[in-house]
Amino acid sequence: MAERLSAEARKSALKALAGWTEVPDREAIARTFTFRDFNEAFGFMARVALVAEKNDHHPEWCNVYKTVEVVLSTHDAGGVTANDIKLAEAMNAIAGQFGAT
Repeated sequence: MAERLSAEARKSALKALAGWTEVPDREAIARTFTFRDFNEAFGFMARVALVAEKNDHHPEWCNVYKTVEVVLSTHDAGGVTANDIKLAEAMNAIAGQFGAT
């Protein structure tokens, strides 16, 4: 099982993750991605799904038209782990290919 990051390690990791913030009242990180249209948002989700499945680490997310809201936390560890940071990095890289904000 992955180990939960300390509050200090989590804050340090977030400094390098553009667009990600801590979730109030919960040990999790979140980001909202905005794409040009639904097709791009869905394409982003499909690519992330492949990464998530390969790493057996899945996001909490919601898609409405061109917006994808994501929350990452490792439930087994009770908070944010290195797995969440790696998935957030991958999501940022994938979103960058679409020009998302």
